[in-house]
Amino acid sequence: MKIVCVGGGPAGLYFAISAKLRDAGHEITVIERDPPEATYGWGVVYWNDLLDILHRNDPESARAVSAGSVLWQDQEIRLHGSRHDGTAYFGGYGYSMGRAALLEILTRRARALGVDVRHGERLADPADLPEADLIVAADGAGSRIRQSRAEHFGTQVETGRNPYIWLGTDRQFESFVFCFEETPAGWIWFHAYPSYHGISTCIVECSPQTWKGLGLDTLEPEDAMPLLEKIFHRALDGHSLISRSRGEPAKWQRFQHISNRTWVDGNVVLAGDAAHTTHFTLGSGTRLAMIDAIVLAHSLASYPDPRTALREYDQHRRAELHSTQAGARSSMAWFEQLDDYLDRDPVSFAYAMSVRQGHQTPWRYQVHLATQIPVVRRARRAYDTGKRWYQDRKRGEAPMPLLGRSLPG
Repeated sequence: MKIVCVGGGPAGLYFAISAKLRDAGHEITVIERDPPEATYGWGVVYWNDLLDILHRNDPESARAVSAGSVLWQDQEIRLHGSRHDGTAYFGGYGYSMGRAALLEILTRRARALGVDVRHGERLADPADLPEADLIVAADGAGSRIRQSRAEHFGTQVETGRNPYIWLGTDRQFESFVFCFEETPAGWIWFHAYPSYHGISTCIVECSPQTWKGLGLDTLEPEDAMPLLEKIFHRALDGHSLISRSRGEPAKWQRFQHISNRTWVDGNVVLAGDAAHTTHFTLGSGTRLAMIDAIVLAHSLASYPDPRTALREYDQHRRAELHSTQAGARSSMAWFEQLDDYLDRDPVSFAYAMSVRQGHQTPWRYQVHLATQIPVVRRARRAYDTGKRWYQDRKRGEAPMPLLGRSLPG
């Protein structure tokens, strides 16, 4: 097949890799409007199950992703920036890496397999697509291809209420941190996680009332950095927030929850954020995009008729995404109603956060209470470390050290 992928993000690049691995005869071109190594945002976060999926699909690029990632353990929920009386904990661990580094790995692997990756190339008219047997629209949440065919795809866009801004910081966090600060104008908070050594991603969010009350609606985003640094000075420990990625300042946004009635229109198929978005509080966008890529490539290899393959991909992935997107809407709504929970003590507040997608049970509450006890937390970390070491060795990898700590973690 002659295939054109529009968009050189994780969905487009990893589909090209996955399709080439299944059929080297495919002629695949990836068109990306940005130049090489230019990407919006800072880091991506993912979980251990994605590494298992990537290793089964393409061990070579999976090893490169592992080598370029950092490992963090625990999630901290801080009220008023404190790490002492105002902190509660979730267990578990995860991985992060710079988005630019991930795209570089995937680009290099795709080219090694014979994919023609073209940077700095933009479709002049999304309604006038290149000649190809298949067009993969992987051009992000603002997909111009999807928008040009929105009526057919049945696109629905739900805009969130809270303003947020995607920043970096030179504060090296060693775990996933949620920090909530109260100001005279109301509460404001960030979600932060390590991206690569020396840099963390920091997403600042607040209600519209707080945003306006702090004057953030009238300040240029870069001019707001000193104010945000002052508000979060305890959690940032004197470090700076960084506005510019890809040479452009970050902008305040409102999250757009995107869904579609179908992901297929003739020989055009949606993948990644072009097909679906999930709120950033779930940290699953990259994972879902790469799974889309694998399932689409697998369907094309499994069914001789491309129309059948696209139909199977469409039905299978949309069904799988239904519960995930429902959970993402619940998570977005919970943070939009945060004032209903912030009068609680840190442990109770953190538990409410942990069950914001449902699944509230008595045993889960007891586990949460036990996690706040240092000796139990250490035991859980030791268990997680052993499980992680086993999975790393099963994949044939050396155990990854935790950030700021030496092995065994």
